[in-house]
Amino acid sequence: MGDEEVGSIGSGLVVFLAVGEGDDEEAARYLVDKIVNLRIFNNNEGKFQSSALELGAELLLVS
Repeated sequence: MGDEEVGSIGSGLVVFLAVGEGDDEEAARYLVDKIVNLRIFNNNEGKFQSSALELGAELLLVS
């Protein structure tokens, strides 16, 4: 135990996500939209103008 790989991704984001009992589907959709549309990836000019959604980046969610 301890050496078993339970998840992996290629180029993309690891997201540590916490939800509570009061969170609903609307809150989940809002979070997903925010995460995939964050412009945190460099474009060809070295500027942070690309999102995970635009690049088809992978996501690994840890909750």
